[in-house]
Amino acid sequence: MPFAPAHSPFEETGSQYADVREAARLVAGGQRLDRPAAEALYYKASLHTLARLAHAERLRRHPQPVVTYVGDRNINYSNICVCACRFCAFYRTPDQEGGYVISREEMTRKIDETIRLGGTQILLQGGHHPDLPLEWYEDLLRWMRATWPTLHIHAFSPPEIFFWAQTFGLSVPEVLRRLREAGLDSIPGGGAEILHNAVRKQVSPNKCSADAWLMVMEEAHKLGMRTTATMMFGHEESPSHRLDHLFAVRAVQDRTEGFTAFIPWTFQPAHTRISVDSLPAPAYLRLLAVSRLVLDNVPNIQASWVTMGPEVAQLALFHGANDFGSLMIEENVVAAAGVSYRLNRAEIHKIIRAAGFTPVQRLMDYRPVEPQPAV
Repeated sequence: MPFAPAHSPFEETGSQYADVREAARLVAGGQRLDRPAAEALYYKASLHTLARLAHAERLRRHPQPVVTYVGDRNINYSNICVCACRFCAFYRTPDQEGGYVISREEMTRKIDETIRLGGTQILLQGGHHPDLPLEWYEDLLRWMRATWPTLHIHAFSPPEIFFWAQTFGLSVPEVLRRLREAGLDSIPGGGAEILHNAVRKQVSPNKCSADAWLMVMEEAHKLGMRTTATMMFGHEESPSHRLDHLFAVRAVQDRTEGFTAFIPWTFQPAHTRISVDSLPAPAYLRLLAVSRLVLDNVPNIQASWVTMGPEVAQLALFHGANDFGSLMIEENVVAAAGVSYRLNRAEIHKIIRAAGFTPVQRLMDYRPVEPQPAV
């Protein structure tokens, strides 16, 4: 059995830490954290205390010594985008050299390779392309569904969907309905960044608001679609904004129960128009642990080896994470910011086993699939 933290006295002593001890007692008693309790833990608790609390909560929710991951590939169907987000090193403007729209031939090669490697899912995302009609996306989905009928299509972030609704004069529910009927299975949590409108106006002023992002997700949940939620932090937000983000996700989940997982990662500044230092690993682990404690209604927390690297992702398994993300056979957006970690299935299994867990491949809804040969 993986390490289970002992219920030893808190290392935070003295009257100045009374709120930390009270918040920790709420967590240990299975009670929901309110905003002041979350602030006490995030701002004042030691990383050791946060890890102990988050790992205990993770083991309570997922007592079996298992860490899951999904076999997928992130295919960016286009890098042409009119958003011009300051944190993005991947996009190209419509008239800029290097812009592309993927061909069916290239899609076929990428999907066939994914299936050969034991993948079950395609994560499909692109920029806000000003000239592709909604029918282009519907035709793409129908073709994918007809060609690979068992493939799970996890595609199109809330900002893309909101952009199409505005561009084509449709409601968000209508866009979602049409995409779902064409073959869309679920929606990734991309484009969330920080769900605070003032921050979004600074770093992505042409992208949908925090309210719109949350609305798209809630409408998708109403249609019976499952989605994930994400957070990219460590750019121009404050720690308080990060807590705003967590509580916004929790509020939607209270109403819909549609989020399957939460995935935070740190901003990678290279080649972007935001000049900050990358947050160190302890800052990532701290936020991850608080996420597990605040998001008491989201069943799974994912580690992000793609941005943090395998060693930190392994540590995340003792800071609240129960999922190792994905094979990520292909990833382009983070790589454009100068970060390019690569792991195959055998390496993922080795990392998970070294932490004392059993690796289990899963689907988007966390149902296990038959183990595939390590490659």
